[in-house]
Amino acid sequence: MFAAERIPARRKVIEYTGERISRRETKRRAESREGLHYIFTLNNYWNIDGSVGGSGAEYINHSCEPNLYAWNFKGHILYMSLREIQPGEELTVDYRFGPDEERVPCRCGAPRCRGVINVK
Repeated sequence: MFAAERIPARRKVIEYTGERISRRETKRRAESREGLHYIFTLNNYWNIDGSVGGSGAEYINHSCEPNLYAWNFKGHILYMSLREIQPGEELTVDYRFGPDEERVPCRCGAPRCRGVINVK
């Protein structure tokens, strides 16, 4: 996903939307391996599956040096700009998978790439 216009720093870019599901349902979907799921953790009980009714935010790629960050505000996941973003620039966010989750290699190409999407 790429910026169509200049985005000032500290601005809401898009809300991550989708179906609100429990941790139990998240696990069931992961184990069933049916279709693609774009899961974002909302809190200790709820996750959002962006593959069902998503806003498009689920297609924003990971980078170890992103230009967006996720802000959990009153039950909503907002992607906010970290800095000014120029037209045509790819929008990226640090997925920050947990250290206890399966290690996922990262090939984002950032100068300070961690080598994995997981937080060390």
